[in-house]
Amino acid sequence: MMDKELLDILACPACKGDVEFKKSRIVCKKCGKKYPVKDGIPVMLIDEAE
Repeated sequence: MMDKELLDILACPACKGDVEFKKSRIVCKKCGKKYPVKDGIPVMLIDEAE
């Protein structure tokens, strides 16, 4: 589970959309890119997105 305050300040680096936490990933609500969370740290790099 990710901290709500952290999710509130994060934005998708590709489209600047809002993100949410789903199934151990950060998911952009706008473009749908999925970013991994490694050791509790979100990896918000476009090259790492699915």
